[in-house]
Amino acid sequence: MRIAFGGIAHETNTFSTLRTDLPDFTVLRGEQIAEAGYVAPGAETVPTLVATASPGALVARRAYEGLRDELLARLEQALPVDGMYLRLHGAMEVGGIGNGERDLVRSVRKVLGPEVPMSAYLDLHGNLAPELAEHVNVLTALRTAPHVDGESVFTRAVSHLLRSVREGLRPVSALVKVPLLLPGEFAVTSTEPARSLYRRLEEIEAQAGLLDASLLVGCAWTDGPDTGASVIVVAEEDRALARVEAARLAEQVWERRAEFAPHTECLPAEEAVAVALAAREPTVFVSDSGDNVTAGAPGDLTRLAALLTTMRARGLIAGLADAEAVAECTKVGPGATLSLSVGGKLDGLYGSPLAVTGRVVHLTPGLAALRVGEVDLVLTADRRPFLTLHDFATAGVNPFDYRVVVVKQGYLSAELRDCAPRAIIALTPGCSDLRVERLPYARLSRPIFPLDGQFDWSPPI
Repeated sequence: MRIAFGGIAHETNTFSTLRTDLPDFTVLRGEQIAEAGYVAPGAETVPTLVATASPGALVARRAYEGLRDELLARLEQALPVDGMYLRLHGAMEVGGIGNGERDLVRSVRKVLGPEVPMSAYLDLHGNLAPELAEHVNVLTALRTAPHVDGESVFTRAVSHLLRSVREGLRPVSALVKVPLLLPGEFAVTSTEPARSLYRRLEEIEAQAGLLDASLLVGCAWTDGPDTGASVIVVAEEDRALARVEAARLAEQVWERRAEFAPHTECLPAEEAVAVALAAREPTVFVSDSGDNVTAGAPGDLTRLAALLTTMRARGLIAGLADAEAVAECTKVGPGATLSLSVGGKLDGLYGSPLAVTGRVVHLTPGLAALRVGEVDLVLTADRRPFLTLHDFATAGVNPFDYRVVVVKQGYLSAELRDCAPRAIIALTPGCSDLRVERLPYARLSRPIFPLDGQFDWSPPI
């Protein structure tokens, strides 16, 4: 049995002023694919190309087409294959093309022909084009936010694919779009209503004739006609059965639309910092939600850094993307004091550089910690979120030594969430603004909730 592995995955924030280009992708070819874990038990791995990039801005067309065409060429050379696994995200937007997943699966299907089964891994923050269900037999997505189930989703997708090949099944996917615009922070899967809705997935796929079920809340910062929530149900052969179950779950999501909301304390920037400083907890994590690197933002806005340095609080900014500032700190070395401007160089729309004078207290390749009064600014040469305690350790800092720790996230990553004494989301402006009504949408399919208020909708059957 020969199983091909390939894919291009990116979560696109179309409101960012930057571009995602070829150097932003990590590309695996040949033996690198199997070495990275893309294998199917009992089957021969047929590698094509797997390209992934961190969340970011619109993907440059030339970069995408180069990756796509190489993947297709490698697949053509490897034929025949018995099945194909695709590593996708679901919210990739490409300049001049639009929905990247739609273009990719359409192209792969042309090479494979109509009979070879395909399965695809998706992020629950994907914005799916309905056409994906026509080309991909098994679509299956993450079920946790923050994400902790990537390995199980991979296993599920591969298992369904292997069964399809061995038993001669040709599964069918039914996909129902829900006109609902949700920032990820409004649908943390351990809290209601997401918790109950995600529990329904196992109930659905336990039914005879059904293989899999997924609920995708979508990516609110991708301005496109496919943006919004989706429900997928995969059947062994009966698309009508899958469609009925998908419509039923979609209707339940719609009925609970007004319940989706952040379950972490949300405050305007100034109030968030003031509350954090006055808190009884020894350390408070404050998310700079409008500059959320994990949602594709540049990660160099200085609003919260300016507030903390003005208040002379014992604070930590982790981190601030500024390659020039890192180079300047590296040039003068540890212990040196210098004046420079930090941040505000990538995103000129929502921010500007902050002039500071500080002492270099830590240096590692691509990273510098600068002490400005009572505040430590962790400067990074790249756009880098701090998601684990190890990330902080590489910067030479312990977050629990500070009263306020600012991170470029929305909801905290799973590890930080579990150890943070308290967390506050600062409602800062930026290209990942949680107040979606402030963003300049132009390509959304309308009407959509909540931008267009209350309206009647029911899933088509």
